[in-house]
Amino acid sequence: MSTTITDVDGVPDDAWLVVIDVQQVFTGDSPWATPRFDHATAGIERLLPWFTGRTVFTRFVAPEHPQGAWVPYYRDWSFALRPDTDPLWDLTEPFASAAADRRDPVVTATTFGKWGTSLRSVVGDHPHLVLTGVSTDCCVLSTALAAADAGARVTVVAEACAGASDEDHERALAAMRLYAPLITVVDSAADLSASTERVIPSA
Repeated sequence: MSTTITDVDGVPDDAWLVVIDVQQVFTGDSPWATPRFDHATAGIERLLPWFTGRTVFTRFVAPEHPQGAWVPYYRDWSFALRPDTDPLWDLTEPFASAAADRRDPVVTATTFGKWGTSLRSVVGDHPHLVLTGVSTDCCVLSTALAAADAGARVTVVAEACAGASDEDHERALAAMRLYAPLITVVDSAADLSASTERVIPSA
């Protein structure tokens, strides 16, 4: 026999919402603007109330001095070589205000994948992560694979993510589904509780 422990709206009380890179650089007329950014952020907004006290935002920023393969990368994308304080790297609204008002931690990294020492210091070494944000085929994918490989349980909410294109979004989701049961992809917030229940074996 077992007991299922859940929190508000069926979301388990040990899961962390990770909102990946909802930043100005991925909106508007930026060369890195992500189609369907607004669609993804609407899905994230629906999830935020379920994860009060268990939400972490991430930011991608350019390194001060690119090294290795990042040198030719930033030769192609020189517009992004700005300090991490540049408004280009700011979280968009309503997330900048939400992070400040709720005192949600913000993890900043110069890598696509956000799984690392800074994120682990917030969520623990073997957490349950609910991933959202942009882009599905880059920073979300890179974070999901690294976290799962390190033993984190990962759930990706498809409607709360957006890719460089619809096709790239779907291809990235398909790739992550290959890693089941380490990674679970759900379509929407409505599907989240059924896929994220934490089952505790009875004594």
